[in-house]
Amino acid sequence: MTPWIFLGVAVAGGVGAAVRYMVDGSIRSKSAAGYPWPTTLINISGSLVLGFLTGLAMEALPANNVAIVLGTGFLGGYTTFSTASYETVQLMRDRRYAAALGSGLGLAVAAVAAAGMGLWLGLSL
Repeated sequence: MTPWIFLGVAVAGGVGAAVRYMVDGSIRSKSAAGYPWPTTLINISGSLVLGFLTGLAMEALPANNVAIVLGTGFLGGYTTFSTASYETVQLMRDRRYAAALGSGLGLAVAAVAAAGMGLWLGLSL
């Protein structure tokens, strides 16, 4: 790994985290409390974009360095598995088992499906 790739991943990760913060706040201000919609939507959209980027990298991108910086950096900063896990545990602690199941299992299924769709789209170009 070159120092430029390392720096690119670091900067892109910071930008991704900042974008996640803005998107989270925007969704949170418009959604009802009780279910972690911001984290769910962020992780599904990030999975879709990562799948698409991976498809492009496999077929069309001239340099995988772009995919590394955007995928590992930006999307790594944008998505958040740890927050999703924490919010699912909080729902279980609050005895909101249906919401916890939707948050945990539902998010996993939706994120994998979104990544698969993104991959298909990326490979289709």
